Amino acid sequence: MAILDVRHIEKHFGATQVLTDISFSLDEGNALAIIGSSGSGKTTLLRCLNFLETPDNGSISVRDELLFDAADPATQSEKDIRKKRLHFGLVFQNFNLFPQYTALQNVMLANQLLAKERPDFKQNKRQIFQEIEENARALLAQMGLSDRAAHYPHQLSGGQQQRVAIARALAMRPDILCFDEPTSALDPELTGEVLKVIRSLAEQKTTMVIVTHEMAFARDVADEVIFMDGGVIVEQGPARQVIEHPREERTKQFLSRYEGND
Repeated sequence: MAILDVRHIEKHFGATQVLTDISFSLDEGNALAIIGSSGSGKTTLLRCLNFLETPDNGSISVRDELLFDAADPATQSEKDIRKKRLHFGLVFQNFNLFPQYTALQNVMLANQLLAKERPDFKQNKRQIFQEIEENARALLAQMGLSDRAAHYPHQLSGGQQQRVAIARALAMRPDILCFDEPTSALDPELTGEVLKVIRSLAEQKTTMVIVTHEMAFARDVADEVIFMDGGVIVEQGPARQVIEHPREERTKQFLSRYEGND
């Protein structure tokens, strides 16, 4: 059953069309990898899904709920954007942790802020914050970072920081977890530890959209792969089929650059 349905998304920046007629769906529990060269529109697509950019055309639905329709102004209210973003957890390329907060505090922060809007917050503040902390500690443990909870970002390696960022995204219990080149800012020796975490999430049937340049990882972990070039979807299908037996010439040319590097 499709948890995410994207139809005919288009995006312009000035006179430049960055996305053209992007349509795809994603089943619950599946991982979708989006591959393509720099400038192909991958990150812009991810930012549209998270409502960091507003598409010029098309629609986005999650669990059959229409979140955005360019033809329907009622779906474009600024006051609803934060609520819509809760459907998506986003892990950026460059960690984006708050330097003044510990790893634990970074994971807890968003839920603490949201909790203050609960009608029962004043009466149950201590219990609510305790539950938030317990959940955050459990997520750090899942990331292998129990002993780093009290460390600040500058005291963590790049791989550890990215794992904190993943825990922070998971803390919001999103329907879909999105990754934007999660290893691109890491040294090669730290890449493996982050990919191991994402592989584990895939094994747990976490619904994910992963923009990545790691072809072997996409082939082995993703259920589906989309190859983008020039702002369009050139090819999409089962991961191994697209990466090992591409049909389109542009896909073949792109993947040929990675042969021997897996």
